[in-house]
Amino acid sequence: MKRFWDSAAPGDSEGGFAVLLDGRPVRLPGGTTLQVASRPLAEAIAAEWNAAGGARGGEFSHAEVPLTRLVGTAAERIAPDPGPSVAAIARYAETDLLCYRAEDRKLAARQAEAWDPLLDWATLTLDAPLRVTAGVMPVAQDAQALAALSRAVGAHPPVELAALGVAVPALGSLVLGLALAAGRIGAEQAHDLATLDERFQEEFWGLDAEAAVRRERIAADVALAARLIALARA
Repeated sequence: MKRFWDSAAPGDSEGGFAVLLDGRPVRLPGGTTLQVASRPLAEAIAAEWNAAGGARGGEFSHAEVPLTRLVGTAAERIAPDPGPSVAAIARYAETDLLCYRAEDRKLAARQAEAWDPLLDWATLTLDAPLRVTAGVMPVAQDAQALAALSRAVGAHPPVELAALGVAVPALGSLVLGLALAAGRIGAEQAHDLATLDERFQEEFWGLDAEAAVRRERIAADVALAARLIALARA
């Protein structure tokens, strides 16, 4: 797509802030005006549009405006009916990464040291104790714990649900996603915790280039989600 604007800037909008391209508000695919509640988020979105394509006439893609895409998802897909998004995100608790431990004793010990504090946090803070198992066979989680985690997800507004919708699948863990949103851990730590197994294996077998590329993609997704949450709350 061709860049059709010279400059982008945040602007006041009824009930929040818009992003203006040469004075005209950015519109979402559904036709509504992009609007956010936080000025820092509007400024960050405007910065995306200022960088996209380089200059008027340059080629740009929607991949260059990731915050815009997530805010659009929140406004047009999540806000009208958050229920399906909450359910999809909460479902990750049923097979949360942190609940599945290796049979190798060294790796299992490292997992316990790294992951148990987050499961303890979920138990104490969210009233959601999760069962842990060794191996890959599914372990059934207590219905009350799953309900508590679903309520924790549902407490987030649409923009944060859009962020969790990126972070939780990337991490493979609802607990890590909720801890990230709560500020219990940062994006880098969340990524390290989610990729603990792979990095452990690489200590013995060396770097796997394909896995390293995948980890970089996960890290970028988690960082984007964490940034959106922080900007939306600023």
